[in-house]
Amino acid sequence: MNGRWKKELESEELLNIIFAYASRITIENNLDRLLLLMADMGRDMTVADRCMLWLYDEQKDELWAKVAERAKEVRIPASSGLAGYVFQTAEPLVIEDAYQDDRFHADMDITYNYRTKSVMVIPLKNKQNQTLGVYQVINKLTKEGVFTTRDVKKISLAASYTAQALESVLMNMEMEEAQREIIFKMGEIGEVRSKETGSHVKRVAEYAKLLAIKSGLSEEQADLIKVASPMHDIGKVAIADAILNKPGKLSEEEYLAVQAHASIGYHLLENSKRTILKAAAIIAKEHHERWDGKGYPEGLSGEEIHIYGRIVAVADVFDALATDRPYKKAWALEDILTHFKNEKGKQFDPSLIDVFLENLHGFLQIKKRYED
Repeated sequence: MNGRWKKELESEELLNIIFAYASRITIENNLDRLLLLMADMGRDMTVADRCMLWLYDEQKDELWAKVAERAKEVRIPASSGLAGYVFQTAEPLVIEDAYQDDRFHADMDITYNYRTKSVMVIPLKNKQNQTLGVYQVINKLTKEGVFTTRDVKKISLAASYTAQALESVLMNMEMEEAQREIIFKMGEIGEVRSKETGSHVKRVAEYAKLLAIKSGLSEEQADLIKVASPMHDIGKVAIADAILNKPGKLSEEEYLAVQAHASIGYHLLENSKRTILKAAAIIAKEHHERWDGKGYPEGLSGEEIHIYGRIVAVADVFDALATDRPYKKAWALEDILTHFKNEKGKQFDPSLIDVFLENLHGFLQIKKRYED
């Protein structure tokens, strides 16, 4: 047992830990990784075995934490356990033996086959003195095995510093979420003008993400395609309603006017410095190109067409065929599959059609989830 004991940190060791983590925390913009960095810093600063950062979810009135980067969130009611108590009172709490305290819940110990003893919980507050969550540090590894007043001061200092980085990341996430919502709404505008439903852009976005992941693109790229794809037909805002909603066959001049929506959408978005809108510009321009070079607006072929455009082309056509439109009824699934097989290597990237057919069940689940 004695071999597991550790010494308290010297001042220089403590400063080295703070500087090492601070340089990483200030540049981290991923919330999960930031929370884990903050937790690791708290653990190392106090010579503890474990540390968790619990954040408050106002919508669900819960506290949630991450125990590992790819692990599922752990969630508890906002008034539950030691973390919940400190969140409600906004006052530090130090306990020598958690199992002697009625406020302690042993659920996580049971789940992770662990034994919590000493605990320190510190509120995490922003500049406006609002409690964002709590630091929970577990099992002091020194011979005494108890968290000290000095530990409280150290974690309070860490909480004060890291809260600024945390709030910055949360604010950026909120802005990104607002951007995504605006993009979806703008995408719906283009669809509404051609009497499509809002569900169309949601389905295409989900189909595109599924196809991207199954094709081997990274999660980040797949998310980008999902967020950007609702703008694929934004250029339709410049096309006259009389042409967009004409019940009969279009004249050659009218057909060319409709085709112009791809270039119009691109020019609306091309000068943006936002990654999402840059991707949206590519999709708007290239989702009507064909693998055989007979598409529009530029007649690109094969891999000249950006992968984003190729993916959304499959997603968009599948939804067009699989759902009712003002001018037609939904096709039977067998007819849709025949169409895609016939157009493999002609209209569509052949490798993407293979992926689509292999993952047809996933597409049908999305269609059912977002039915009009």
